[in-house]
Amino acid sequence: MKLLRVCCLALPLFALTAYASVLGTADAFGILGATTVTNTGPSVVFQDLGVAPGTSITGFPPGIVLGTIHDDDAVAMQAQADALTGYNFLAGLPFNQNLTGQDLGGLMLNSGVYFFASSAQLTGTLTLDFQGLSNMMIVFQIGSTLNIGGGSSVLVINPGSNDQVFWQVGSSATLGTTTDFYGSVIADQSVTLDTGADINCGRAIALNGAVTMDTDNVDTGNCAVGTGTTPEPGTIALLATGGAMAAGANSSNFSFLGLGGSITAFFRKRKR
Repeated sequence: MKLLRVCCLALPLFALTAYASVLGTADAFGILGATTVTNTGPSVVFQDLGVAPGTSITGFPPGIVLGTIHDDDAVAMQAQADALTGYNFLAGLPFNQNLTGQDLGGLMLNSGVYFFASSAQLTGTLTLDFQGLSNMMIVFQIGSTLNIGGGSSVLVINPGSNDQVFWQVGSSATLGTTTDFYGSVIADQSVTLDTGADINCGRAIALNGAVTMDTDNVDTGNCAVGTGTTPEPGTIALLATGGAMAAGANSSNFSFLGLGGSITAFFRKRKR
């Protein structure tokens, strides 16, 4: 029997049409640091990697960058400026629910903005349900640190197309060992990816500090895609939601898109 969990009622959904370029040129980056980018082991960054205004990028090789490395050049500096603009935009959105003090593990959330006054923790599995709608986003506004426990995961079900997940972090973010993560982390300070942590359909951006990696995969294009409907264009579409949702809902109605199946299959670790 599938366990039913009641999600938040009457959360507004956000039409992403007006926000397609939240991060501007930083969209091209899988990893973007401010002071340093440091790697240990055979990490794979499927898109660009950069640092600015710092100049230290170490650990590539053995790490692999399938895009371009930008070491304190004009491209990296513009990406940092655009990332800061995106960070401020995400931080300024009105939130739908205050989750301060709650562990994200075990929750099922729809499109909307979720607020943490201080730190946020994920232990276990967080399920994000886009309800078959396209061009939607889920935003987490986190006042201080984001801590993802080892072996935890973010599962996306019922996606449309062009749905996005953003984690706006007030200080630093840590993705624990073998984390299966989803979405873009934009941290005011640093981002640490522990051994075997993977980011799907997102990136790690540190606005003022370092990004540290250890045998991780980061792929901005590995997104869940379904055949859902597209909301009417607009700045914010208030589409009422509600009801109970099955935590065990079928998530097999989407495929993963990236740089190509052969590349992904070659580099991506098998999670047990």
